[in-house]
Amino acid sequence: MRLTPLLLLAPGLAFAAVPATPSAPSAPAPASAERPYDAVPYEPSLNLSALDRSVEPCVDFYAYTCGGWKKANPIPADQASWSVYGKLEVENLQFLWGVLDQLAKPAPAGAAPRPAPEGPEQKVGDYFAACMDTDAIARNGLKALQPTLDAINALPAAAQLPALLGQLHLKTADAATAFGFGSAQDFADSEKIIGQVTAGGLGLPDRDYYTRNDPKSVEQRNHYVAHVEKMLTLVGDTPATAKSEAAAILKLETTLAKASLTNVDKRDPHKIAHHAKLAELQKMTPGFAWGDYLPAAGAAGVDFFNVAEPKFLAAFAKQLKDTDLPTWKAYLRFHVAQADAAAAGGELDDEVFAFYEKYLSGTEVQPPRWKRCVRWVDHDLGEALGQVYVARAFSAQVKDRTVAMTRAVEQAMEEDLKTLTWMGPATRKAALVKLHTVANKIGYPDKWRDYTDLRIDRADFAGNMERSATFEWKRQLGRIGKPLDRGEWLMTPPTVNAYYDGQMNDINFPAGVLQPPLFDAKLDDAPNYGNTGATIGHELTHGFDDEGRQFDAKGNLRDWWTAADAKAFQKRAQCVVDQYGAYPVVDDIKINSKLTLGEDVADLGGTYLAYLAWKSATSQTKLENADGFTPDQRFFIGMAQWACSNERPDIERLQALTDPHSPNRYRVNGVVANLPEFSKAFSCKAGQPMVSPKPCRVW
Repeated sequence: MRLTPLLLLAPGLAFAAVPATPSAPSAPAPASAERPYDAVPYEPSLNLSALDRSVEPCVDFYAYTCGGWKKANPIPADQASWSVYGKLEVENLQFLWGVLDQLAKPAPAGAAPRPAPEGPEQKVGDYFAACMDTDAIARNGLKALQPTLDAINALPAAAQLPALLGQLHLKTADAATAFGFGSAQDFADSEKIIGQVTAGGLGLPDRDYYTRNDPKSVEQRNHYVAHVEKMLTLVGDTPATAKSEAAAILKLETTLAKASLTNVDKRDPHKIAHHAKLAELQKMTPGFAWGDYLPAAGAAGVDFFNVAEPKFLAAFAKQLKDTDLPTWKAYLRFHVAQADAAAAGGELDDEVFAFYEKYLSGTEVQPPRWKRCVRWVDHDLGEALGQVYVARAFSAQVKDRTVAMTRAVEQAMEEDLKTLTWMGPATRKAALVKLHTVANKIGYPDKWRDYTDLRIDRADFAGNMERSATFEWKRQLGRIGKPLDRGEWLMTPPTVNAYYDGQMNDINFPAGVLQPPLFDAKLDDAPNYGNTGATIGHELTHGFDDEGRQFDAKGNLRDWWTAADAKAFQKRAQCVVDQYGAYPVVDDIKINSKLTLGEDVADLGGTYLAYLAWKSATSQTKLENADGFTPDQRFFIGMAQWACSNERPDIERLQALTDPHSPNRYRVNGVVANLPEFSKAFSCKAGQPMVSPKPCRVW
């Protein structure tokens, strides 16, 4: 992916929730507050005011291209970081706010009843109305959680835990409590959808938060224990009981964390690919009755699974025996409270924000209610909202130009593959087959998701959340044993992001990321290829990075490389590992370049491919200087300015531990330092920081 989500999401949560505020269905904003937009504001994709001309481009190209932007764009109080991507995301939200505010208005008195079945506009409007009705949410409070809490408290013995967990997963699809369960493509046969069991059960963002013993990590665990204790008191436990329970929960989760793979290990698909029949799965977890869990979770009859982390399941089974029932009940109460905090609102909601967003990532205040409600609609009704967004904000012209650019970048990669000196003919042939098989998904799905069976009630926000979770859970499990739908998307159309899926072998660009200043239909090809072209190249290169290269043209996990070519790839990839591993992030933390390798390779390869594609696309055109820059300089400025951003130290620290992307400044400087084309464009000299003495190149 080009970037990661801009919000830190607490484990088990979709989006952070909010305190009660005045109501319904959409409270008017104060005069000084943000306002909805009639259209997404236009900003050019080459921003001259963003430049800092006091910086020499050959010394620090990121500071040169983004220094002015950073000074003019301080981090808003409700953000952990602020970037060109983040700003566009919020502008998309403000546009959708205006649309949803209109759709949420109740039917006028005496109007005819709404027709059935409900259309997408009615569903998203009713969901937004319910979310904005904070008075009703405050009145209901813990009532939304109480039936689930009562079921946990009534658990008579550990033997009944599997059935209860199945019910919890069915009702709260975002909560991987104890472990994760769902459906996935079979690594060995991508056309098959099978059941999948993954590691889960942790309340901190990553397993390393439990295993690191530096002072900051110890401090974070102490804060986490205090957070768990506070959450348990808010759902009814006495302070003394909650204190001992929180310590026991940390101990339980630490054991699960130590048995979990690291993020680096999980980048190797061979380490998370383990077939198991139901009987074999049962042997891995003695004491946990899958025959009780699966029917309760809506997966009765599923008999074939991928078990991502067998070692984790063994540790989980051991904890079923070693951990007493009161601790398991407290653990479940805590995770349910986390997952459903938005439904309850009030202090529970505030506490989740205080720990995950304020303490861990440095966000100062909760986002305004409208912003979170638009995000909730996008999360639970993403393709219904997507229809609304695409109809109003995404033109056929932009889609056609993006399709043409995508084909140009793919053609550049084909020509590049044909001339690589380090790759032999057998591997080259297979690589070309894979490249020609990549499916390009631009803007939105060809077929929209059907939400007919999902009931949305404009007076029941908590119920909408639960029904949406159950709807998505059943949709996911309903894929098992059915023909693969290669038209499915993993992102919603308004999303400001893009991705490559190795098992689908497709690249995906939602309409939200094809807006100015990222793609600018009013400007020439130089900045557009530098920005969007490099994004296309980035996602395409993911099919051939250290992880993606292990999947064949059909998306099967299969080694199609000769031993000599694999060794040559690894040597070139190690150059990237060594380069990025030397870059500092915050305090004494450096980039975990084994974790970021795939993204770093994609940044480098994507930019080079976009440059080749741009040169080819304009080969018959006389390119003129503009704005005081040559065409090549404008290409590289366009390439860099997508990454302009400011980050709080807390989020920098968190992302250094968990994010597979390098910090933005290195996603620019680390790339251009390897490209002779950049050095030529800006007349850089050997020995300057943006000229690597030993440039890396994989693709």
